[in-house]
Amino acid sequence: MIKKGFLIGLLLFGIFFGAGNLIFPAELGFRAGGNFSPAMFGFVLSGVGIAIITLVVGTMVNGGYKRELSIKVSPIFSKAYLTILYLAIGPFFAIPRTAGTSFSIGLAPVTGNGRFPLFIFSAVYFLFAYIIAINPSKLMDRVGKVLTPMFAMLIIILIIVGNLNFHTVNVGEMSGSMEALKKGFFEGYNTLDALASVSFCLIATSSIKTFGFSSKKEYIKIMAIVGIVTAIFFSSLYIGLGALGNKFSIPADVLKDSNTNIGTYILSKSSYELFGNFGQIFLGAMTILTCFTTTAGLIVAVSEFFAETFPKFGYKVYVNVFTIIGFAMSNFGLNNIIKISIPVLMILYPITIVVVAIVILNKLIKLSKKGMRLTIIMTTAASTIEVLVSTLNLKTVKSLISVFIGGNSGFLWVNFVVLGIVLSLLLRDKIKGESFEIKNQPL
Repeated sequence: MIKKGFLIGLLLFGIFFGAGNLIFPAELGFRAGGNFSPAMFGFVLSGVGIAIITLVVGTMVNGGYKRELSIKVSPIFSKAYLTILYLAIGPFFAIPRTAGTSFSIGLAPVTGNGRFPLFIFSAVYFLFAYIIAINPSKLMDRVGKVLTPMFAMLIIILIIVGNLNFHTVNVGEMSGSMEALKKGFFEGYNTLDALASVSFCLIATSSIKTFGFSSKKEYIKIMAIVGIVTAIFFSSLYIGLGALGNKFSIPADVLKDSNTNIGTYILSKSSYELFGNFGQIFLGAMTILTCFTTTAGLIVAVSEFFAETFPKFGYKVYVNVFTIIGFAMSNFGLNNIIKISIPVLMILYPITIVVVAIVILNKLIKLSKKGMRLTIIMTTAASTIEVLVSTLNLKTVKSLISVFIGGNSGFLWVNFVVLGIVLSLLLRDKIKGESFEIKNQPL
């Protein structure tokens, strides 16, 4: 049982592991300075904890989150939420981010962060991604299964050697442990893994069931092991990268350059300082290849979702559209892509957290359908208000929401979640979530 859980954990690690995940813990570690521990705890809590719980719960829900949301909230909300979510993990954020990371680590050390080199690189990059996505085959999956463990081992070597050679902790820029904890928690949103877990849980379930299970009890026990194994893998990776960034010095002129992504700079320059030109070139090549397989896979996954959900247009039309959007977005530059994505993630993540919490709670006790729907609506409204207040600097509204618990910290929505859950327990139209059953189990 432990062996099976370990192997499935490795499988899921490969599904979610991407070069984009590497840049955020490295930068967080650098900026945390002496507040490293609370910053990384917050990052692991949201970047790993929420993502793993979302995935494990999704693999125990018949029909995935799409069906659960259709029953508990409404089919319209389910379609709208998943559509926005796929756009986020696809053409608007994740896809251009993989191209931006590839350029920043693989080519920018040679060409610089200029717009023209980025344009040429991204044009070639997305042309090949389009060729693969328009006629998807198992070749890219097989290549990814080879590249992912190779790339992971390279990063592990870089982490170990780097932490043995770099010793001076950076000053950092976080004023205290609570600020570091909050900053780390919100930085964990950038991994996009919790959102990906909602979308890909059915794919993960299909892959997991090929291992074969004798009973529901065995499946649940193994999935618990899977959650622990995957959490350990990702947490170790994030903490190691954070520690590398925490001890890596960066020149003042680089910090002032708005075009420089600190995370990619740390990875690229540390590999050069530790292993020379060969190390930097090898890291760059592996990053480009690993990101490329992710890009092609995401274009395929998102296009398939849209072709199924909105069948007015065919799969190839969506491949064309999402490749062009990904190419256009990638030319904004990696830092700008991340900056644009933050407000959207600050809305999507609270909704996702509440969706998972409701699914779990409703498996245990009956909840009002109206109450669950109202909980989602209030969460969406509260998180949207917080984003607007922060983005537009609405001081009057900010002073109003500060009276709520967590109102000054980005957790206004938690107050309304508690209210919604209470209403779900009190209102009469209660339903209980379906019990998990293993279907189409191979013998």
